[in-house]
Amino acid sequence: MGWRGILGFEYGIVQAPLGPDISGPELVAAVANAGGLGILRAPDWEAPDYLRELIRKTRTLTDKPFGVGVVLAFPHEENIKAILNEKVAVLQVYWGECSKQLVQESHCAGVKVFPQVGSLEETRKALEAGVDAIIVQGHEAGGHVIGQEGLISLLPRVVDLIGDRDIPVIAAGGIVDARGYVAALALGAQGVCLGTRFVATLESCAHPTYKRKLVELDKTEYTNIFGRARWPNAPQRALRTPFFNDWKDFPAHENELNQPVIGRSTVHGIEKEIRRLSGAVPNVTATGDIESMAMYAGEGVGLIDEILPAGEVVKRLVDGAQLLIQTQFSGL
Repeated sequence: MGWRGILGFEYGIVQAPLGPDISGPELVAAVANAGGLGILRAPDWEAPDYLRELIRKTRTLTDKPFGVGVVLAFPHEENIKAILNEKVAVLQVYWGECSKQLVQESHCAGVKVFPQVGSLEETRKALEAGVDAIIVQGHEAGGHVIGQEGLISLLPRVVDLIGDRDIPVIAAGGIVDARGYVAALALGAQGVCLGTRFVATLESCAHPTYKRKLVELDKTEYTNIFGRARWPNAPQRALRTPFFNDWKDFPAHENELNQPVIGRSTVHGIEKEIRRLSGAVPNVTATGDIESMAMYAGEGVGLIDEILPAGEVVKRLVDGAQLLIQTQFSGL
């Protein structure tokens, strides 16, 4: 049964690495303690000592395995060395080439590799590299979205491509509740990866205003207005906040560098200015004009109506999926 887990984890539920530092040790440990796979987010710059501290702090909060996510579009070699030296359970990579060498080095350290892909071509490359599982991201996902295809059409094609290989497929994009979990299982996935639902938890490091907006608002838009200078050609899915509606037609030839500073926050231990349209989501330390900052969310945000403990999110997904499968499909 799909809810019985993947690759040794109790349940097939993955908490996405939420950036820049929304998924800290408290959230990751809470998910791990509830039987899911929690994933820290590595800094988008080389900070191996700081990353080791994050990993070790997480280990003081849970004795369960967890992972670390790395965006390959940013400097990452020293961070990955730290991850492998610490022998975390999973290295999750995104937005860059998951090479055969990286997978081999990870396996030598006893670390499994889960790339996130947005197309069949990326899936083929991941399979050639020898990865342990694949996260399939649909266009519905929040944050930075690499794929252009909906999950309901892409996921079964990836499942068919993998065939009888022992490589679990994890579905991501717009999944918030047990119904989405069961739908993903029906399409051939062995697990689900949730981002937005875990931002809206007690343990996430998102600013309270960001969490509140995830409950209040129910519409998102695929856009490229945020962070054009720092991360070009990396479109996002964001909440349609009043600020977003006012700025969604931001001219394509402009970027955040000529915009005013609207706040500050401490990101992975470093104090940073936040410029309007910079793409920095507000974490708990953010100050200034919070409602004018980027607030990423997937299309399933309209199903979020309360802030829950992360462990309760996992429990409701598992219990709800079991009940749906037993009552809705037992007679098929």
